[in-house]
Amino acid sequence: MAVTITQALDYIYKNTKQNSLKILPIEQALSYILAEDIVATHNLPPYDNSAMDGYAVKYSDGGKKIKVTHTIFAGDNSHEILTNGTGIKIMTGAKIPEGCELIVPSEDVNLISSNQSNSSHEIELPKNLDMNRHIRLCGEDIKDGDILLRSGDKLQAHQITLLASQGISHIKVYKKPRVSIFASGSELKMHFESVEDDYQLYNTNAPALKARCEELGASVDFIGTAKDSLENLQEHLRSALDSDLIITTGGVSVGDGDYTKEVFGGFGMHTYFDKVEIKPGKPTTFGRIDDTIVLNLPGNPLAASLNFELFGQSILLALSGATKKYLHYITAKMQNDFKLKSGRRTLLPGYFDGTTFKASDKSAPGMVTPLAISNSYIIISEDTSLIKSGDEVKILPIRFEFNSSIKVDLVTN
Repeated sequence: MAVTITQALDYIYKNTKQNSLKILPIEQALSYILAEDIVATHNLPPYDNSAMDGYAVKYSDGGKKIKVTHTIFAGDNSHEILTNGTGIKIMTGAKIPEGCELIVPSEDVNLISSNQSNSSHEIELPKNLDMNRHIRLCGEDIKDGDILLRSGDKLQAHQITLLASQGISHIKVYKKPRVSIFASGSELKMHFESVEDDYQLYNTNAPALKARCEELGASVDFIGTAKDSLENLQEHLRSALDSDLIITTGGVSVGDGDYTKEVFGGFGMHTYFDKVEIKPGKPTTFGRIDDTIVLNLPGNPLAASLNFELFGQSILLALSGATKKYLHYITAKMQNDFKLKSGRRTLLPGYFDGTTFKASDKSAPGMVTPLAISNSYIIISEDTSLIKSGDEVKILPIRFEFNSSIKVDLVTN
């Protein structure tokens, strides 16, 4: 019996466990998922410092002439004490001297006199001064004890900035999912081979899925193209069993040459579902062989790619250890009318321009062009036979990430 999309996703998240851990230097941690909370061990800034090149002064000296005798540079361990009637020239990032109440930018003072021999000079301050102006206070950015990052956060450039700010050199992360991919079908040829007969086709699924898995952060092995025979399929499967996830395309329907289910069953695969109430891609199969997750996708290119976006990406997110592991949507308006046959939930590719979604003019399961020109898709309810221009729809991105820590309803009604 076929399961619904919701049931299929429930099976995936219930039966896919996050990967094991490893330690990485932060320079190699980009796009990994953090496996520990990061707590600040010191304040940032670690001391009060100047936000401007200017003068450290007293508030009560506003509008007065004061004498400046020396300069503090960033990195100086200065012990000067500021008193009324005097100022200290200070550079951006330099530690604020004791007694300083604000910084006046260099361009806001009037130079009265200067001594070329020792750099001392006299300046006149503006009348209206603001207490604590242009002073970066100790701990105003990060305080000792703050939780900076949590386990499950994806590490991007600005998260690595937080780690470096605390002098953290190594962190604990989840290993990236290891994926093995192969297609099955005696009619398939790789793109570097010659198609010599009119019954042969290029294998478009495997290169596309390999690239997409890598875009999503997985490490991928392409096992090849299996012929429609028990022996050849067994050989390919045996080579893939050390992976976290095996993805195959083709051989999951009920034709005489479709041996995928028989071969995987022979290796002890537990099948959670082998049919989904979805169009295209009904024979999509999800299961497990020992600790290895298996996703058998249809052979038709558009059906394989769309079902990967929904189910394959969900598996990778579950394996990754990410807190934001559920697919999310963007609400938009339908740009064009779209008619369809009701009865099954339908995956429809199209283009989201930031405001509206335009359904692809072509969406046959065997096509390769629709997703190449699309950047998103929608899931249409089985009760819907017409979506009108201006109707609200839920966009699921293909070429950009938009995930959530809360599971949401992905279906457009």
